[in-house]
Amino acid sequence: MSNATNLSSHDKIVRLAASGIMIALATVLSMVTIVKMPLGGSLTPVSMLPICMIAILYGTGWGIGTAFAYALVQLAIDFASAMTWGLTATSLVVCFLFDYILAFTALGLAGLFRKKGTPGIIGGVILALCVRYLCHIISGGTVFAVWMPEEWSNPWIYSAAYNGAFMLPELVLTTVAAFALTKVPAIKKLMKD
Repeated sequence: MSNATNLSSHDKIVRLAASGIMIALATVLSMVTIVKMPLGGSLTPVSMLPICMIAILYGTGWGIGTAFAYALVQLAIDFASAMTWGLTATSLVVCFLFDYILAFTALGLAGLFRKKGTPGIIGGVILALCVRYLCHIISGGTVFAVWMPEEWSNPWIYSAAYNGAFMLPELVLTTVAAFALTKVPAIKKLMKD
């Protein structure tokens, strides 16, 4: 498909509707937890895949816009809870930026290599989820280092391990699901349009 500025009104409406549906689906999936971590974060049944699929179908620009909207939804859902964590104003800003805005907006990067076929789609999904993981490591190594258990001496290694406990399985599940979707004839047709 062409870029968003050259789209007909009908195509824009279709994209907006698809993006809204995928944001809603991702939000519902994010509330179904397989494993919930004690200090935040959880393993979900491929909750990031709907946002990645928008980026794959419509490109990185549209994907980043959709992912940003999804980031705001995730922040709105967790905002009241986050205000009870006892963080300073600066820590809250860093947390909101790295654990929500940047982390979830990064999912829009999934469409970066979409024109390279299945390997590009898989590479884009892996890149998007790795950037999200990196955002959580930065937040954990700075903001949440105060809650690091005594047996850990390095906040960055602890943050990588803690966030990896849910992000790495999520990366594998999402990548496998994205690969499977590239084999569905209807999805293949959408990716060629």
